[in-house]
Amino acid sequence: MTESVRKTAEDGDQCDAGAGAAGPNTATSQAADATTACTEAPDSPQDPPPASADSEDSYAPDRLRLLQDTGQEGTARRAALARLTDDWLAGLFERAAGRTGSGIALVAVGGYGRGELSPRSDLDLLLLHDGKAGARTVAELADRLWYPVWDLGLALDHSVRTPAEARKAARDDLKVQLGLLDVRHLAGDPELTGALRGTALADWREQAPKRLPELREISRERADRQGELQYLLEPDLKEARGGLRDATALRAVAASWLADAPREGLEAARTRLLDVRDALHLTTGRTTDRLSLQEQDQVAEALGVLDADVLLRQVYESARTISYASDVTWREVGRVLRSRSVRPVLRGLLRGRTAGGGPGRGERSPLAEGVVELDGEAVLARTARPDRDPVLPLRAAAAAAQAGLPLSLHAVRRLRTGAATRPLPVPWPAEAREQLVTLLGAGAQTVPVWEALEAEGIVTWLLPDWERVRCRPQRNAVHRWTVDRHLIETAVRAAALTRRVHRPDLLLIAALLHDIGKGWPGDHSVSGETIARDMAARIGFDARDVTVIATLVRHHLLLIETATRRDLSDPATIEAVADTVGSTGTLELLHALTEADALATGPAAWSAWRGSLVADLVKRVTARLAGESAPQGRSKDEPTAEQERLAVEAWRTGGPVLTLHTRAEGHGETDPPAGSTAGPGAAADSEPEPVGVELLMAVPDQPGVLPAAAGVLAMHRLTVRAADLRSVDPVGEGPVLLLSWRVAAEYGSLPQTVRLRADLVRALDGSLDVPARLAEREQAYARRSRGMQAPPPRVTVASGTSQLATVIEVRAQDAQGLLHRIGRALESARVTVRSAHVSTLGANAVDAFYVTDEKGAPLADEVAVEVARTVENALT
Repeated sequence: MTESVRKTAEDGDQCDAGAGAAGPNTATSQAADATTACTEAPDSPQDPPPASADSEDSYAPDRLRLLQDTGQEGTARRAALARLTDDWLAGLFERAAGRTGSGIALVAVGGYGRGELSPRSDLDLLLLHDGKAGARTVAELADRLWYPVWDLGLALDHSVRTPAEARKAARDDLKVQLGLLDVRHLAGDPELTGALRGTALADWREQAPKRLPELREISRERADRQGELQYLLEPDLKEARGGLRDATALRAVAASWLADAPREGLEAARTRLLDVRDALHLTTGRTTDRLSLQEQDQVAEALGVLDADVLLRQVYESARTISYASDVTWREVGRVLRSRSVRPVLRGLLRGRTAGGGPGRGERSPLAEGVVELDGEAVLARTARPDRDPVLPLRAAAAAAQAGLPLSLHAVRRLRTGAATRPLPVPWPAEAREQLVTLLGAGAQTVPVWEALEAEGIVTWLLPDWERVRCRPQRNAVHRWTVDRHLIETAVRAAALTRRVHRPDLLLIAALLHDIGKGWPGDHSVSGETIARDMAARIGFDARDVTVIATLVRHHLLLIETATRRDLSDPATIEAVADTVGSTGTLELLHALTEADALATGPAAWSAWRGSLVADLVKRVTARLAGESAPQGRSKDEPTAEQERLAVEAWRTGGPVLTLHTRAEGHGETDPPAGSTAGPGAAADSEPEPVGVELLMAVPDQPGVLPAAAGVLAMHRLTVRAADLRSVDPVGEGPVLLLSWRVAAEYGSLPQTVRLRADLVRALDGSLDVPARLAEREQAYARRSRGMQAPPPRVTVASGTSQLATVIEVRAQDAQGLLHRIGRALESARVTVRSAHVSTLGANAVDAFYVTDEKGAPLADEVAVEVARTVENALT
């Protein structure tokens, strides 16, 4: 049979995702040809059949009252909606099929087959017939069933098949086969439905060894596309890993009788996701499974949840339960299929070599005291006594991670029981502390083992303060993980840096705890210091080590913030960092923690450029702590030979000189300077966009250079990732401003440097109205981004950070022309920008400007406050 449309998903949608939607007339002709028809958003019927009595029934108002009834929600409402729909469809069938006799049945499949209907769910229906009624009769019956559904505006996934055709479609398409696992009789011949249900289950169990690997691959591909639900700020409740599709896949695995999912908490997790999806449907009035940011507060209110953060945490907890159950289940499926693939004779030979001689048992290899490897998993030895060995959970976890093995479900549950019976003493014994450090030092292999401990509550049992950060969302586009997973990822990154430090154990524990304060109100670094001090003492570190760990947690942002937002040539900057850190040993640990934290945050938080800034700062502070002079060699603040050449050329020509460096996969290319005697730059837009771009400008000092340069970059749709501005005097005849920009093209290719220079010249002489050009673009952007909420900008004076200038710090939403507006505001305040340090983290700009008065001195306190207010007003 030719299938025009088939099932879209594992949970029972009855259409092929790649098929076009078919309208009612198409469905009629297809039914007459004994083929399948389907629609997700049916077109309005062109030639509907005559109206019947079912148009006068009360289904529509009853359905509306049910959905508006706040006294019936969740599972009860879904079941009630399914029953109401069952009765309506059964009535339609009875009126329409009165003359057809037996041999025809109306069947629910997929989610509707499970008796679950969300407010905007499709109706998954199969019109089953034995082929004796004739094609025209079946087609007429299909019309009398489908048209009333379409008339009410309900989404319908439908098909018309004989049992043999249904089985063939299932053999050809895994998605169809999965839909038939939830067959439920609605009306007509119950024997026909019962026979299909029995054969569908029998076929599935027979074909499961071949079909389950296919189902697993589909799940993996979907996860790659949609991501992991438990970490997404705008998760797809159905498609993402750990979502409703995975829960349905676990039901299919259980129906195969090859393996079963861990059932503890699984149904509750699935129910929670269904409840959230119901609330999402009702609040938006749309068929959607994506929990968007702007809808989370409304959904939380509809569910009676405190706020959107609590809602996300509940969603993450549910997704984590389903993801863990999936991991365990698919591992068991793999083990069973591998054992079945071994020939019987070979199995007999292997059985004779089995340790202990037991039938079907694999060989046990020791991993640690009380822990062995069996069938690719870390399990407890037969002699292990979790109720008498409180260190065993950490020892087993460390051994599993070091061996790159998962902890078996049975082992984790025995460890949980043992931990409850005999918890670790406080402070922990030395072995427990060492095993925790060993677990954290295993690198990426730590993650699945830690997740297994978390799934069974062992982590919270060992470290009670962990509960406050577990599944806690981070509403920051820079962060890719929840707080707890970020902490583990930081430890994973730190494990690769342990050879750089003298105390790897302190680095790993500080990595695990550095954001532990995010579960408490206030500055997470301040509260985290107190919590980390208590936790480190609980783990068994002595007073000196506890102080080091607490210092690392309190100041884990010190190096990156100082390196990217402060003038490293200012002695006050180096002095402040040295006083805070106190020793070279702590500085060494803080350097490694800074890198691990940034790498675990996301790609926007770390780069070679940021790494070089932090390394330069560490070198300067190390020299200060050792009582040495500043490091020898060219510092970051001294111009390079190329910058000196540009500055000389700008002074000689009296105009700006630009050069563009592009770097792709470690190779560099440079445009010749634009505006120099070397000739115009080559066309950068003739090459593909590079990975990294550095734009150098040298401009004779004059008013308005910063806003003019920033405005020209914005006009050419160049996004500023970082910037640095300083003044040099190349020949002793007057200052030249050096501006170093790290930029990326918003889209398309990079502009030519000669075009940038020409527009910069016009912007400086006033012939190019940069503010007007940017205002037009901002208005267009505002129309496109309507509804997007961003926190208001904040501009402050960073007191005591420099002896040579006043530091104005700006935090704002990154936007086109932001730096231009800041520069204009500073110009209007009649201050001189001595240097600027611009950085962008995701959608957030964090910029620091070292400014002085017209005499080159720091601003008076009241003047500095007024300048900050001026800039903030310009951005508001």
